[in-house]
Amino acid sequence: MKIPFKAITLDDKEIITNFTLQSPYKNCDFSFANMCSWRFLYNSEYAVIDDFLLIRFWIENNDRPVYMCPVGKGDLSSSLERLEQDSLEHGHPLWLLGITPDGKINLEKAFPGGFRYIPDRDFFDYIYLREDLVNLTGKKYQPKRNHINKFIKQYRYEYMPITPELVPECLELERKWYKANRTEEDAEELSYERRSLTYALQHARELGLVGGSICVDHQIIAFSFGAPINEDTFAVHVEKADINYDGAYSMINKEFAAHIPEKYTYVNREEDLGIPGLRQAKLSYHPAILLEKYTAIKKTVAVNDDNSGQVQNTEAAQA
Repeated sequence: MKIPFKAITLDDKEIITNFTLQSPYKNCDFSFANMCSWRFLYNSEYAVIDDFLLIRFWIENNDRPVYMCPVGKGDLSSSLERLEQDSLEHGHPLWLLGITPDGKINLEKAFPGGFRYIPDRDFFDYIYLREDLVNLTGKKYQPKRNHINKFIKQYRYEYMPITPELVPECLELERKWYKANRTEEDAEELSYERRSLTYALQHARELGLVGGSICVDHQIIAFSFGAPINEDTFAVHVEKADINYDGAYSMINKEFAAHIPEKYTYVNREEDLGIPGLRQAKLSYHPAILLEKYTAIKKTVAVNDDNSGQVQNTEAAQA
């Protein structure tokens, strides 16, 4: 049976989050806000079959389908078989991206030894205890407290939730940030990011986003926004600040964490993409979990001349 995939739209939020919010998976890929605001780049699609949520998106110039780990309760092997058939129909072995250790356990239960797993450190998620980001307690957070104390002494600031009225000011700050940080090497990636960011801010209510900003002298100098991943984990999708205000990043990080609903124990601040400065910054906040993520590649079964089946590894590069 052909999987009836359809493009992810704002109207699909309730259907998709009925699965993801109940899921144990904490990776940022399962945030509906992420799926929807990046759909322009990956042509993200979904289907619900046999009480499982199936997510498909496209890479390599829209030629190769790749999938997320099915989310649901019941026979995972049946869903994986459907995904494999769908992928083979498009001429490619099955690739599942963003597979976390708990997802790996579930895949192995469904198909013991059936997948090859390739880790990608650049896409590991940084997950923190919300209370750590708010309280910054202990010697290890002394540098962060110093930055914040310096900011408080130097500026009179106000924390403001992002409302529709503040969106133009946030976009203006992002425009300045983009102009200051763009290089020829990353111009394309940053253009994708600003397109996603703009869409998210313009559809914040429909996406279920929570956002906050720091205002100094009636001007927004930092902002952040995110959305729930599941019942105990909140994702911070975007954080921008004017570095001319020393300590602005530390301030928005702390204030935003303090205004995330207390029901969320964990804050996922996403990956570092292999960018040295970003990696150093994320590690400096001492994550409670460095969430490993793998590409899971389904092994194929080749038939020999004697008609005996032999399992082989699919030789494929990492996505």
